[in-house]
Amino acid sequence: RHSEYPDFSEGLILRQGATVEDACRAIHKSLLDNFKYALVWGRSAKHNPQRVGITHELSDDDVVEIVRK
Repeated sequence: RHSEYPDFSEGLILRQGATVEDACRAIHKSLLDNFKYALVWGRSAKHNPQRVGITHELSDDDVVEIVRK
């Protein structure tokens, strides 16, 4: 949820080179239908948070917030 501290107890494990699209699919494929953008905190972001599209490649320990339409 927005403005809440992320819950690190349940992480999502993805392959190296995974994108925001892969993360959405791993959670639930219906997220792709209403995807607007994602906010990313971590090594793959140029600044924290960075607003990214569905093709953004994620890095280890990134935190992602998915925003839907």
